[in-house]
Order: sequence, then C-alpha cells, then structure tokens
Amino acid sequence: MATYVHQLISQSAIKTPKAPALILKDLQLSYEELDEYIHCIANGYQSLAIFRHDRIGIYLHKTIENVVCMFASSLTDSVFVPINPVLKAAQVNHIINDCEIKLLITNKGRYKALLPILSQLPSLTHIILTDGDINEAIEGIKVISWATFIEVPRKEIETSNTANDMAAILYTSGSTGKPKGVVLSHSNIVLGAKSVAQYLNNSAEDKILAVLPLSFDYGLSQLTTSFLVGASCVLLDYLLPTDVLKAIEKHQITGLAAVPPLWSQLCKINWQNNTGASIRYFTNSGGALSTTNLKQLRILMPNALPYLMYGLTEAFRSTFLAPKEIDKRIGSMGKAIPNAEILVLRPDGSECEPHEAGELVHKGPLVSLGYWNAAEKTAERFKPAPQVPSGIMLNEIAVFSGDSVKKDDDGFLYFVARQDEMMKTSGYRISPMEIEEVLYQHELITEAATLGVPHSELGHAIIAVISCTKLNDSIAIEKSILKHCQKELANYMVPKKIILLADLPHNANGKIDRNQLQLTYKSYFSGDI
Repeated sequence: MATYVHQLISQSAIKTPKAPALILKDLQLSYEELDEYIHCIANGYQSLAIFRHDRIGIYLHKTIENVVCMFASSLTDSVFVPINPVLKAAQVNHIINDCEIKLLITNKGRYKALLPILSQLPSLTHIILTDGDINEAIEGIKVISWATFIEVPRKEIETSNTANDMAAILYTSGSTGKPKGVVLSHSNIVLGAKSVAQYLNNSAEDKILAVLPLSFDYGLSQLTTSFLVGASCVLLDYLLPTDVLKAIEKHQITGLAAVPPLWSQLCKINWQNNTGASIRYFTNSGGALSTTNLKQLRILMPNALPYLMYGLTEAFRSTFLAPKEIDKRIGSMGKAIPNAEILVLRPDGSECEPHEAGELVHKGPLVSLGYWNAAEKTAERFKPAPQVPSGIMLNEIAVFSGDSVKKDDDGFLYFVARQDEMMKTSGYRISPMEIEEVLYQHELITEAATLGVPHSELGHAIIAVISCTKLNDSIAIEKSILKHCQKELANYMVPKKIILLADLPHNANGKIDRNQLQLTYKSYFSGDI
C-alpha cells in the first residue's frame, strides 16, 4: 500500500498501467503516462536544486501541470503549496513569504499580475511558466519556460523522507487575520484518502469529477481518493453550472463532491436526458446542505447515495453521515470517519453528556502537523490528546476545532455554532480581519467591520459596515469601495453589501462592538434566494 503521496499514482500504475487516471477536456493520461510525467517533473525539480523540505508554490487553475507538479514534489522530498488561483497578488505575497516558497509554478497571466511584487519575495529563486516561452532573469529570479523545464534527462530518484515528513502546506484563513498554513504529512494525505475511499466504497470503476479548488483539502481529496483506488479523475474549471452537467453526461461521472452554493445552483437548472443517472454517490461539505436542496438532488441523481460530511483542514475530514441515516437524523453531521476519534468536550476537558453542547475535538492519525511558522497559533489549536491511558507514554496531539457541537443519545453529532468570528461563504472560511485590512487601504474609510450574516445560498454573506471621512455622496462612495475590494480581493471575499454609517458602535473597551453589529444585521438577507 502507498506510504508516500506519489505512491498513490505509482502503485496504481503498476496494477493498471493503461487505465485512465486523469482527464481534462479531451486530453487523457493513463496511470503509466501520469507516473512517467511525474518522474519527468521531479527530475526538473532536482535540476533547480529543489530538495528535501523546500516549498514549491503552485498557482494555477485545474490543469494537468497543476496535478503533476503537486505529486512530483513527493519524489524529491519537497513540499507542495497549492495556491488558490482566484487569489490576488497581496494574498499570494503573504503565502510565498510566510512559508518561504523557493519555486513558483504559474502561467503568464498570473505572472504578469505578480510582477509588481516580485522584489518583495526574497525566498523565490525560480518561476516556471506553464504556457510561456520566456527564459529570463528578473528581480534576481530565474523565469523558465515549461519546455525548458521538462527537457532535463530522466534519472532515477530516491526519496529519503518518512511517512511523517511534511508533504504539503494548505493555507486556510484564521480568526486572527491572514491565512495560516496547515502542514500535512505524507501519512495524513495517504491515510485520509484511504479513510474517505473506505466509506464511499470507491473503486477503479469510479469516474470522479473534480470541480472544487485543489488548494482545498476537500478538492485535493478528489485526486487522492481517485488515485488510491485506480479510478479516473476528471478536472473541471466551470464557468456556469451547466458546464458541470455537460461534464457529468460526457464522462458518465459516478462521484460528485461540492459545497452548498454549487448544489444550490445545480438545483435551479434543468437536468435533461437522465444526466444524473450515472452518479453513484455525491458528497457535501463546507457548510450545511439545505433540506430542500438535498431532496431535489436525490431526485436529480436517483441512483446516488448522499454523504453529508464535516471536516477541518487541520484534520482532513472528521465526520460523515451515512446515507441510511439521512432520513432518520435530519441535520446531523454523522459520526467519525475511519481512522478518526471525535470527542465533545467541556472547557475543563471532560466529556459532554448527550444533548449538551461542547467543543468538537478530533483525535487520531489524520491530525495534521500544525500551522507553519506559527507556534502560538498551533499551541492554541493543537493540544495533548485527552483520554490517553495513564499506563503508557504517548505524545498524541488532538486538534480542537473551535466549533460547538452536541451528540444525540446514539452518538450522532449535530453542529451548534462556531466559537469564533469566522465567516464561511461559498465553502470558504474567511477571517474578518483579512477583508478589513484591504478596506482600510481605501482613503475615505475611518473604521470598518465585516460580518458574516446568514444567507440561504452562500452560508454566510459578507457585509462591510463602514464609517467614512465624508458621506456627501453615499452611492459614489459605495461604488468606489466596492471597486477597491474587487481589485484587491478574491471574488468570494468581496462584500455583498456595503453599509455606510456616521459612526460605528463601540464597547466599553473602545473596540468596535461586533456583537451589536451582528445582532443589528443578522437578518439582513432573510428571505434572500
């Protein structure tokens, strides 16, 4: 069985070399071809002096190059850092500098957007352009074309890492501002694939559609579970929900994973010619799936088993609700996935009684290695595991989710609330401070607070409540602020509504009273569709 990330592909290449592994539009690579391509990329890495623990940033949309560059890092004992392709230069700057990325792989369009900040990236030595013929040096960084990069002669490569070495860093937003890098080991990723494939009953017969960003653990999971069992993974960057339906029909997809906003969009369009008949299962994570949409999806995909899931990037997936329980356990997150133990604890560390709300705590080998370069934040979330037998010496670490949940009498979990101010919109977790830092760059803004308020499709919709130096033309000011946000933020971070006030409310400590604002605007989008 696979121990390292690249072995998810190489072992399937041994078992079924000619089976289709990766599909993009009309391009198809077999496991044998994919494994060979990964070795080619690994040789290219070594020619650029990329070695053990070096970080490789991959800033691309869903392409074959994106996938092979991630998995090739495992062969050279280096670490891949997938960067969401919708992020703008400021967010990419933070990620590259935070984990000191040495090599960045991107395309010409994104490279041009990064040109103004290249001088601010001291760790970066090389940039590879997957669609360019540029070979030059700029700001002390060598820019290399893809054709030049893959010309390196094939050599045998030996790995020297262990299953517990870091394999990837996935960036996720935190409650204190800029995104944090969650460090995943080879064991985390490989065992995570085994855990999910086990309860989804994945096999080599599956054709899995990858519509989610590969920078998400949930999106990355579509690749790892496919490759583990020798299935086919179809990559799709969709513009419209109808693109998803076309891909399902064209490739006869059997497995589909999405977040609530996409499910909502899919429920609103016309499914023709038994489009959903091929689907064997569908999964939801990144927020609760509404009862109405779940009912509709079961009609549209009549042969599919629904799996409702909850997970943390810090511990991969955590729970799932089995299809046979869905009608009996309305609103439940289910129970722990294979290779995980889930506890519901009080602040003193004792376990909660049934129907008593407490913090969800995840134990077991899926718990990640912590946050990159953030010892204090790691210590806040990753703590010695409770309920370890006293007669043995174990250094087990559990992850404390910060989410409040409760169990029923049969041990099924139900989500109660988030214990911090994080917002989740369109499946993305976002820190208010991350948006507010951009808002404060606008010349007219004196104070700003961003809120996540309930929204029927998005989970949370973002509202920016702002006080300005002048309010003589509120419409023009709102447009100016919105334009600023659209320029500096990823689309999913841009506020859905900007509210201008003469003054923001403050608490006794002189801080913006977020609780009061939350109460004032919590129903702003009630009835919104």
